[in-house]
Amino acid sequence: MTQSIARPDLEVHPQVTESALAGLLHPERLLWTPRELVDLTKTVAADLAPELHGLVRYDEEQRWWARLGLTDGVELWLLSWLPGQHTKPHDHGGASGSFTVLLGELDEQYRYPGGPIRDRHHTAGDGLGFGAGRAHQVTGAGSGPAASVHAYSPPLVPTRDYESLRDVPSEIPPLPAIVRP
Repeated sequence: MTQSIARPDLEVHPQVTESALAGLLHPERLLWTPRELVDLTKTVAADLAPELHGLVRYDEEQRWWARLGLTDGVELWLLSWLPGQHTKPHDHGGASGSFTVLLGELDEQYRYPGGPIRDRHHTAGDGLGFGAGRAHQVTGAGSGPAASVHAYSPPLVPTRDYESLRDVPSEIPPLPAIVRP
């Protein structure tokens, strides 16, 4: 059994081994690059796969998610998807992000401001990092469930939803981060 040590600069989901994430989340790092975020989500998906498979849940009514970790510089999430479940088109309010597919398949439509709408298909092990200006819509694909690990920096920045990716403005202004008490 892993002993949990109270750290004000690090929050970890109670069903995830804190020591496994503490070394990956680098609480002293206040801003992560897209490359660092994709390295994080790929490492977490690979190294913590048994714990994540035990934690993930699937709900036919709505997508499921759980925050895995939070520092002043990054937040880390586990999301599940059944075929056809999707996000609304959205941006990340000026935060950079990443996701890695843990299980199954995801389809993604994405757009950078002023650019064309593009499509990508992601399978287990695929990961990508993206800059602050990217908007996208993600959908569970294939015939079975999917799960993915997501990271955002700075953390706690609200997303903005759009009716469609065509409605993404030519410039996405950053939103202020939510400050933790």
